[in-house]
Amino acid sequence: MSVNLSFRDLWLAFPGKEKAPPLSVLEGIDLTVAAGELVCFVGPSGCGKSTLLNVAGGFLPPTRGAVLADGKPVAGPDRRRIFIFQENGVFPWLTVEENIGFGLGDRPPAERRRTVEHYVEMIGLAGFERAYPRELSGGMKQRVELARALAAGPDVLFMDEPFGALDYLTRLRIRAELVDIWQRGRQTVLFVTHDVEEAVQLADRIVVLDRRPSRIKAVVPVRLPRPRDPDDPGYRELRDEIFGCMGMDRLGHRAARPVGVPAAASG
Repeated sequence: MSVNLSFRDLWLAFPGKEKAPPLSVLEGIDLTVAAGELVCFVGPSGCGKSTLLNVAGGFLPPTRGAVLADGKPVAGPDRRRIFIFQENGVFPWLTVEENIGFGLGDRPPAERRRTVEHYVEMIGLAGFERAYPRELSGGMKQRVELARALAAGPDVLFMDEPFGALDYLTRLRIRAELVDIWQRGRQTVLFVTHDVEEAVQLADRIVVLDRRPSRIKAVVPVRLPRPRDPDDPGYRELRDEIFGCMGMDRLGHRAARPVGVPAAASG
């Protein structure tokens, strides 16, 4: 079951060291993420994208404002809201099937076995059930981590640059697999990336954050049909629009005159 997430006038500042003033990271974040929506966050390095996920997941309390999950304030971590990070999180001492079943200890054995088999099949690793992570490629390990998260039945997936350590071709394949798996389960997904191409490939909407202290600079809907072709003119136009909003051209160079993109209604 997916949930609706709402950011309401969210501010976050870290205390300054010694007599230094507080370090303001997020200011006035207002956004609603619909249940089952896949939203990507992009913005300059260090602007607070990962911090925003940590607040949404209940790991950091906001200085002001709130995050609501189906209308209820997020007061701390919850097993129904799961993080997937860039650093590979599979347990090296467990096999593929043991990793996927790690969070299912409270289920009856027969149900646990069926769930593990289902996700092994879903991620295309049938035949590797008893393999250890050292015997898998980087892309296969990332699929195991995704399957382990999904097997626990989360309402929300927070994904913090999960494919950043993979090579280009593997990233392309894993993106396609993520979309396929998400379309079957329709969890709410908040996905942080520094890669504009990745955001256009994945998202229902792209949230562009400004430099720290970060505000929402734009919320851009992605109305392209899936699967998305990077050579499609509409894809390239949207990609360049996001770069322009960030004040850059598609090669990553600072634009002489940044192009503004009006923010869509966040509610």
